[in-house]
Amino acid sequence: MYTILSFAIAITLATSAFICIKWRDLTCTGPTPLSLLAFSAILFTSGLDVGLIMFPLVEFPVYAAEAQYSFTNPLAIEFGFWGFLVWAFYFLTTFYFCIVEPRVKLFEHRPIRWANNAIIIATCAFTAYLFLSYAPSYIEGISQSQQYLLVGLIILLAVFSSTDIAYVKILSLSSSLLFLLLILMMFSASGASAEEYLASMANIGGYFDNIHRFVSPISDYHGWYLFWWFAWSIMIGQFVARFVSGLKTWQLLLALLVIPSVAIALWFSVLYYYFSNDIAVIGILRGAMVVLGIIFVINSLDSLIRLYTDNLGMGVNQLGRNKYMVGNWLLIAILVLLYQLTPLKIEWVGLLVIGLYGVIYVLLYRRRGELSGSFKL
Repeated sequence: MYTILSFAIAITLATSAFICIKWRDLTCTGPTPLSLLAFSAILFTSGLDVGLIMFPLVEFPVYAAEAQYSFTNPLAIEFGFWGFLVWAFYFLTTFYFCIVEPRVKLFEHRPIRWANNAIIIATCAFTAYLFLSYAPSYIEGISQSQQYLLVGLIILLAVFSSTDIAYVKILSLSSSLLFLLLILMMFSASGASAEEYLASMANIGGYFDNIHRFVSPISDYHGWYLFWWFAWSIMIGQFVARFVSGLKTWQLLLALLVIPSVAIALWFSVLYYYFSNDIAVIGILRGAMVVLGIIFVINSLDSLIRLYTDNLGMGVNQLGRNKYMVGNWLLIAILVLLYQLTPLKIEWVGLLVIGLYGVIYVLLYRRRGELSGSFKL
């Protein structure tokens, strides 16, 4: 399974590099272009969830203790699992849905269309399931019934937010601002000086010194992350491509690699300072992390719900608000329970995405003549 994963990563990264070199000055514009600020907010908040907020403090000790991660420091490992290179997956799919799909319309073919939407729905449910699984680690003393009630409420809020793209935009901008405020609050509470914070951030350099190691799974856990990112990649590309506003190809790649990675680096560096100096995250700080994590989950879910309902022609206008709300809430809630009660894994979804990539590559090769007159492909 990891051989397939490593091969898929290599092909994906090579294709991204090829596209950026050959069509570097091609202008990319989506059907609903937004300002760079709004685009950046939607890009960041749609592609990340509660794991970004809560995982590092749990994972830093593991990376510090286990030999397979000893080639660099825990902050560099954490950044490598979440930042920079993995966003090249999203560049490839964003470019495809912005430039190629409008010309070939492969995702309108029924088998591809249904496979694509099954992937979106399954990954949407996994995001909610992940919060359900880790809620006891985030929220001290929460009971199992309270976990289910909280996740049910999160799904309901996400379905409501998905009813209007304006809500998605407002929530994305708001959560991005709250994220920056949380970074400032955590930095202030840590007592770190600017020099100490920058020294903590400098550890990220260990990732770039060892970037080649992150192209294939370092461990089973890293493999799980990479399958997770593959599961996300097609749907994030579809959603984000809608809002691209006149960026050239090289600018789009730079935006996807750098914008989310800067925010991730700022956040992880603060948390790493807490870890390195044995500072406990308790009280209002932990509460703020939990609240923002919940908002991030809602942000991720509403983007995905909006995407698959649009793809399937099952939006508010077609179903009516009540049927839309109830139907989507039941769908996601039932799938969350399936993740909880069956062997269903995100790795299977990631493998399905890799298979879909393969189908698209073959179909594009067969239609290369048709595409060559379109934009000199």
